[in-house]
Amino acid sequence: MNNTLAGLISWMLVPIALFKGLGVRRIVPRLPPPRGRPKGQVGDGEAEARLLVIGDSSAAGVGADRIEDTLGPQLAERINQATGKPVAWRSAGANSAIASQVRDFVVPHIEERDFTHVVITVGTNDAKNFKTRSAFKKGFGGLLYAVHARWPDAAVFWSPVVALPDVPALPRSLGYILGLRAQIINSMGVQLCRERNATAIDPLPVVGPEGFAVDGFHANAAGYHHWAQHVARFIPDAVPVPSSSQTPE
Repeated sequence: MNNTLAGLISWMLVPIALFKGLGVRRIVPRLPPPRGRPKGQVGDGEAEARLLVIGDSSAAGVGADRIEDTLGPQLAERINQATGKPVAWRSAGANSAIASQVRDFVVPHIEERDFTHVVITVGTNDAKNFKTRSAFKKGFGGLLYAVHARWPDAAVFWSPVVALPDVPALPRSLGYILGLRAQIINSMGVQLCRERNATAIDPLPVVGPEGFAVDGFHANAAGYHHWAQHVARFIPDAVPVPSSSQTPE
């Protein structure tokens, strides 16, 4: 379905989305961030790679019990395993944040200036809040500019919105409607990444409900492990170099 038709249908179905959304809000628990400091290091010695995961509540690791099981440290583990280099990591996320809020209220308050890798997780809240294509373009486009301005030497990656119809907390009708909004968000996000020197990762495949926390919306520890493995496929430093015994002759 093209984006124009997806937008038209989703706006026509706004009353259903509002009704179903209020029902979900009443029954879905609001989870706190995980225990632990939102920064650390994998490996001994001075860090040679420095990773920032920035964005919404998923960047903060909501849904996991321990910070060690969230996206930032799990991805740092994979870069360390692939390179053997010490990797510092920092997670910075805000509950319910849309792209423009991450740009305005999260980026300016991160002290470190020397990240080598930045992974952005935004778009889900823009989709469920029915942000228009132009509003997301302004918010996410500005976020990419802000990230590049603050960390000019960093490789920047964006993890798009998952298939919302597959999210357990969402009734089928609501998942369908929000999936249309996510299609619009993801299409614009890919275009902006192409234009503004960032890599758009493929959307994370949802393999089943076992990767979700008790709220049925955020990832749990297993879900974040799966997400880190997926993201690592798109980061050259996180892909193991084959040994000579593994190299085809």
